[in-house]
Amino acid sequence: MRITTPPSLTRRQLWKAGGALGLASTLPGRAHAASATSVPAFLRLTAAPGRASIVGNDHPTTDVWSYGGSVPGPVFRVRQGARFRATVENRLDENTTVHWHGIRLPNAMDGVPGLTQPAIRPGESFAYEFTPPDAGTFWYHPHDNSLVQMGRGLAGALIVEEREPPRVDRELVWVIQDWRLTRDAQVARGFGSRMEVAMAGRLGNTVTVNGRVPDALSVRAGERVRLRIINAATARIVALRFEGHRPVVVAFDGQPCEPHEPVGGRLLLGPAMRADIILDMAGVPGRRYAVIDDFYGRLAYELAALAYDGSAPLRDHPLNAPVRLPPNPLPKPDLAAAERHELVLQGGMMGGMGMMGMRGAAWAINGTSMTGKGDTHMPPLLTLARGRTCVLSLRNETAWWHPMHLHGHSFRVLTRNGTAVAGAEWGDTVLVEPRQTVEVAFVADNPGNWMLHCHVMDHEVSGLMGVLRVA
Repeated sequence: MRITTPPSLTRRQLWKAGGALGLASTLPGRAHAASATSVPAFLRLTAAPGRASIVGNDHPTTDVWSYGGSVPGPVFRVRQGARFRATVENRLDENTTVHWHGIRLPNAMDGVPGLTQPAIRPGESFAYEFTPPDAGTFWYHPHDNSLVQMGRGLAGALIVEEREPPRVDRELVWVIQDWRLTRDAQVARGFGSRMEVAMAGRLGNTVTVNGRVPDALSVRAGERVRLRIINAATARIVALRFEGHRPVVVAFDGQPCEPHEPVGGRLLLGPAMRADIILDMAGVPGRRYAVIDDFYGRLAYELAALAYDGSAPLRDHPLNAPVRLPPNPLPKPDLAAAERHELVLQGGMMGGMGMMGMRGAAWAINGTSMTGKGDTHMPPLLTLARGRTCVLSLRNETAWWHPMHLHGHSFRVLTRNGTAVAGAEWGDTVLVEPRQTVEVAFVADNPGNWMLHCHVMDHEVSGLMGVLRVA
């Protein structure tokens, strides 16, 4: 697979990301920073073409699709249990919707065209309204032609704030996006190629954090930072190592977990997955420490850097304050009374190419492929009794990784290949390795038709999705 890159960028510069890694409030004057916006009573959000300086001011701007005129879109903040209202206006030349990823909301507000709402046609708008029950790190993105629309920049963070957040010196949001750019820094054509669809998906050649390359994050020794990381890439999996630091994970996909250091020191996040980490800045003043993404082995690169200023440490010892997040009001699964179902993930290169060309399908779940934007006339994969616990066994018979996302619910990850997962790990997206079986459990308490799909967008549009009905 040949990938062209902007010619004046070195390999290190190209793969390094960071661009204003903080919030606008901590990096004043940087227009490309991810800005935090408290949600007004009635919010208007516009999806429209625009231009962004992704690879730096010394290079051409990139034609993008943006929310609110920025890439990524604005960081919206709402209090847990507060009403959220947003009217989305479509100024694109094709249909769109907005999916509020990870929020346990009413089915009519879920943003799936033809299934939960009509598509928002060009020049039209749609009003979303819901009350998020859970605090945490969530995000928003289109669910109509998602591969192209997300690949051109449409994504943003939605933060639901705890009533009693942990004590930190500052909080940062990193929205990671992966771009395939041409030599003149434009988004390359060729979305949904046959080979990429059947393999790892459309991997880019430029990774950004908060919409920009490069810049390091200025930090001070002794401070404590809460870092909310969102993988908004269409296909790229990241495995982050924080050189010289010991991050503590306190939440996955917005749901609190037992505070712990990442296994093997690597924070693994598939597309759509999020993690909240606590970072005590224990480095040496004046030193620089890399944040490395080494998921793809020999293609490891420096995602970002922590650049310590030369001032004296903020404090002599790490902040003596608890990092555990307050629990969310999730219904507890009753495993003894659960109904159990197996969903087999099939297809892809080296996993049965016979489906290629059948309605554009390369993948299937239990032999059934839902392609494109989703065939809402297809029967659901499963019909679940409302209020009952469901245990899903996701068996990956393919040679590829799949971040499987369930709409409208959060689930507890129980086992991987029969081995119990330590702690209470919850999420809405679970990364299933090749030839691996993962069990998850949830209470099917949210009525409606809910998408279950792989969040590698190439896989989703070519068959790896279906509907679970809760009735």
